[in-house]
Amino acid sequence: MLFNSIEFAIFLPIIFILYWFVAKKNLKIQNTLLVIASYFFYGWWDWRFLSLIIFSSFVDYLVGIGLSKNKTQKKRKILLLTSIFVNLGFLQQFSF
Repeated sequence: MLFNSIEFAIFLPIIFILYWFVAKKNLKIQNTLLVIASYFFYGWWDWRFLSLIIFSSFVDYLVGIGLSKNKTQKKRKILLLTSIFVNLGFLQQFSF
């Protein structure tokens, strides 16, 4: 699905309405909706790469939880570098 396609012109208003009017300002539901919509949008392009974005977001989610629980600079830096290296590793791996 491209940004200038008819599919996206249908997809965006549906997600917009669901986000603002159906979710009723519940942040957890809104965030879940955006993640699922993002996976759907990405999977529409090529479903074979969907596992990459799911794994990447799972790693980043776990790193975010770890960052909120750890207060020492050294552990936080290790977690942040882990996230950066995983994501840059995906970019490096698939850039050839």
